[in-house]
Amino acid sequence: MALGWTSSSPLVLHGRHFELQDSPIEDYPADVRREHRVFMDLIDSYPGLLDRLMTGEEEDVIHIEELLGKGASGARGDDTKTLKSAVLEWLLPRGQVVIPPLSRNIQSDRGFNHEVTGALLCPTGLDWSDIVTKLSLKSGETAVRGDQWPMFLYAGYEYDPEDPWKGLLKGEILIFGFKHVFTSPSSVDKEPKATRSGNTYLHGMKSVTKGSLAYIATQVRFALSSLSVFSRTDTVTDSENFYHSILDLLEDPDESEEVVDLMMWWTHRIFPNSSSSHRNISQNSALSKIREKCATLQARANLNITLFIYFVLFHL
Repeated sequence: MALGWTSSSPLVLHGRHFELQDSPIEDYPADVRREHRVFMDLIDSYPGLLDRLMTGEEEDVIHIEELLGKGASGARGDDTKTLKSAVLEWLLPRGQVVIPPLSRNIQSDRGFNHEVTGALLCPTGLDWSDIVTKLSLKSGETAVRGDQWPMFLYAGYEYDPEDPWKGLLKGEILIFGFKHVFTSPSSVDKEPKATRSGNTYLHGMKSVTKGSLAYIATQVRFALSSLSVFSRTDTVTDSENFYHSILDLLEDPDESEEVVDLMMWWTHRIFPNSSSSHRNISQNSALSKIREKCATLQARANLNITLFIYFVLFHL
């Protein structure tokens, strides 16, 4: 198969993925390898889907994609719409007022056009307090690529160039955004409880996934920006590159130690009563078998959520 084809829906052009099985995966671009992996994970997660794709007509494949597309597009649209308004409540500590005030329905005054959102979006390594830098970002003279991560990703919105992992993906506004989308808007100002409620319980989610973290970072970044329409191909926010740059880091084997600590931190923050806090169970006991089965089902649920997020952002 030629290497020159362009990316599209893994379901509509599913034949490409079967052709890949006859060629070394290393021969293909990174985005193709990722798409292939997502497709194969999708196949493994839904029994019978492979047979449907292999034996069904093209109309069947298109119908499956339409069903996924309808749900994913609706979910993404809802998240984008609600975060656009909610994020204004998280810009400053409670009791402080954003000056000048920002509109809840119009984003053109956000981004580098406003002092507060500009400071949060300013790429690490640049000094927002420098007037030349500020004007250059505002005018667009300094273009910001997706892999130039903003300050809001860091805890306390402080970046240490000597230790770039310190506080990464622990920004308070990220925590608020995650709770808003994956638990419930009302949970943002509350400490997580053991009660089984909210969107995470409804979707069988009991731990924070890499995909969900990258998704929220992308959504919050867009909510802070001055653009009014979310688009994967937008060259101003470069959202697709931003999302993949975060996910690439989280999936990098060389960063596994930091990533494990980060994901554990997030899971304990959102799900304080997760299985990781349970006491040890005797091996080969009936209880251990029950826990193993539960863990397998949970892993599948988390994978399904990650796959759904991937389709929500960049395959529709």
